[in-house]
Amino acid sequence: MADPRLKQAIEAKDFILAPGVFDLISALVADRAGFKALYVTGYGTVASYLGLPDAGIATYRDMIERIAQIVKMTNTPVIADADTGYGGLLNVHHTIRGYEDAGVTAIQIEDQEFPKKCGHTPNRRVIPLEDMVRKIQVASDARSSSDFLIIARTDSRTGLGLDEAIRRGDAYRKAGADVVFIESPESEAEMQTVSERIDAPLFANMVNGGRTPLLSADRLKELGYAIAIHPALGFLSVGAALDKAYKDLAANGITSPDIDLYSFAEFNKLLGFEDVWEFEKRYAEI
Repeated sequence: MADPRLKQAIEAKDFILAPGVFDLISALVADRAGFKALYVTGYGTVASYLGLPDAGIATYRDMIERIAQIVKMTNTPVIADADTGYGGLLNVHHTIRGYEDAGVTAIQIEDQEFPKKCGHTPNRRVIPLEDMVRKIQVASDARSSSDFLIIARTDSRTGLGLDEAIRRGDAYRKAGADVVFIESPESEAEMQTVSERIDAPLFANMVNGGRTPLLSADRLKELGYAIAIHPALGFLSVGAALDKAYKDLAANGITSPDIDLYSFAEFNKLLGFEDVWEFEKRYAEI
């Protein structure tokens, strides 16, 4: 079931900062950091699982199995990327039921044409507004709990302009979306305009190296946003750390002292090895 804490935080205007997680290691580490939500990034999950770009290649089944395991192994409310809902209206209905059954708390659905692409890459196209409105209506009707939140994303800013993006965001809110996500505004001024013109909890996507300026949580709250995700932080950090460590090993034949490593003892604890050892000890004495 959806975790009610996320909806309660939004209603209390308690700003939500969510790091991107993309596998169980990133999820377990983030879960211990004290965030109010975790964001399962489609880009990172597809990259981690398939080693391919986020370009509409991963299926519902690819994603739901990994998202369900992340939810199972963490205690923080999970926001999960669901691309376009993986198809038409019946697919959206099925996706909502599946994500809710998996314990996801909020689902993000976007208005791109299939195959979709990462929101901070070029050549994205969107479906007609009316088609997305029906998807949001189906999504809203399909959920069994009001604690399960619908985040409606529009990718129209880049190709059709800010006014069209705002028009769509407003329509999606009226169709039943709990949170509105205008993807890739290109300045702080644009973000402020979105806040002034859309009467809904707003979602900000802070992508390191993306099209939107990176703003602090305090500044985003001042602008009127409710949630900010940092979807790329995890996999970009891991990529940099692995690149450094593997190149160091290849060059030196041994790990250099200046390579920053997570403690092996702490990593065992993170993964629950202490429970395994306690189990083995208990039953060895029988």
